[in-house]
Amino acid sequence: MSDNNVVLEQSGSVLIVTMNRPEKKNALTSAMYTDMANALADADKNDSVRVVLIQGYTDAFTAGNDLGDFLKEGLGLDSPVMTFLRQLVAFEKPLVAAVSGVAVGIGVTMLLHSDLVYIAKNAKLRLPFVNLALVPEAASSLLLPEVMGHQRAAELLMLGDFFDAETARDYGIANEAVDTDHIFEHALAKAEALATKPVEALKYTKQLLKQSYRSDVEKRIADEGIIFAERLQSDEAREIMGAFMGKA
Repeated sequence: MSDNNVVLEQSGSVLIVTMNRPEKKNALTSAMYTDMANALADADKNDSVRVVLIQGYTDAFTAGNDLGDFLKEGLGLDSPVMTFLRQLVAFEKPLVAAVSGVAVGIGVTMLLHSDLVYIAKNAKLRLPFVNLALVPEAASSLLLPEVMGHQRAAELLMLGDFFDAETARDYGIANEAVDTDHIFEHALAKAEALATKPVEALKYTKQLLKQSYRSDVEKRIADEGIIFAERLQSDEAREIMGAFMGKA
């Protein structure tokens, strides 16, 4: 693993993937995307893993992309972030997310590809793409309106304000808002419950649940990625992100 910024731990049949860069609120680098994509790909092939639980270390799920790293790397079709997104969509086993603290950008959009999502009551979520002169990613422009309707999705994506755990639950992003002190054990208990279920039945159930929109999701990720990459190079985006990094 890269500098231990992504930590893997297997608890019984559950693989726990922990984003571990607390000094940067788990902001994701290209190396971390690669590590997480590889962890998912390996878990799919490993019969001893039945469920994957993803979480963030200490007081953050993830603050989103590390902007400095992201501006340097860009967003090509084979970039680490795009590889991770495709692996999220392709992942065949149950994926559970435990969200505590800050969840920004990809920290929210990856939840749309998770099967069970539990959010701590201290969570602060945000989709700031427009505020950075960017566009949505991870097929969120498709999945959010499907989950919550156009107006609510537009509110989250166009205004880009923070929203809380109860809103995430009410809007259909999360299954449950959980007391902060118990978020990880609660999510792990759910993951462990899934791990006791018949493996093939779970796999086919997930496949059927996603079957009607799988190809649309893949296409939307690619379409968003093209526009996102163009926006990333725009004067508008570079000015805003340069100013943002200058304050950090």
